[in-house]
Amino acid sequence: MSDCLHVRWTIVPRDCPRPVLACPTCGGDRPYHPSGKIRLNANGKRLDAWLIYKCDDCDRTWNRPFLERRLAADIPPAELAALRSGDPALVRRLAFDLAALRRKTPTIIQSESVAVDKAVLGGTGASTNVEIALAIPYPVGLRVDRLLAVELGCARGRIAALAKAGRLTVGDGGNALKRPPRDGQAIFLDLVGLDDGRAISDAARQPTNRLTGHA
Repeated sequence: MSDCLHVRWTIVPRDCPRPVLACPTCGGDRPYHPSGKIRLNANGKRLDAWLIYKCDDCDRTWNRPFLERRLAADIPPAELAALRSGDPALVRRLAFDLAALRRKTPTIIQSESVAVDKAVLGGTGASTNVEIALAIPYPVGLRVDRLLAVELGCARGRIAALAKAGRLTVGDGGNALKRPPRDGQAIFLDLVGLDDGRAISDAARQPTNRLTGHA
């Protein structure tokens, strides 16, 4: 691609995953959301730690363990300080640990609401081809076709038509359009000769100021 616009989209979910658990107070399954707090307990030289969740409906708490009988001396000082202070970055990283959540419940609600930051890495707005590199620091719940439809200003039918015509390809191939995006994934658009090619190219590099998933 000699005339190609290279952009990076950094996609950050606005809401943390919510495990669905049996709530004793509500008397049924309910989504739980992270409270933003960590409970830390010291027993001699060993530590136990939990991430605290609350029921969406009644605020009953659920403690998800992430450290059990861990020697304090084995924890790096910076990590230990983050645990003791309830560092928001640590809380957020733990809240997005889907593998740990799936060990507690098979049902997890992931919001489609994300913020998309776009950065031009090379090329110009007049480019007839576009390569989009995806940066996904935390797992997101929306599908690639939904993401592209909102951020490129197209209907999902148009996204499907471009893919069918070979004008849109996703690095993973297969049914990648119907799956959530992955960190490092690349999307290629061949816009040569398309009536809406310039509009799509412009949208690929310009912020939408919209909340993907709610548009």
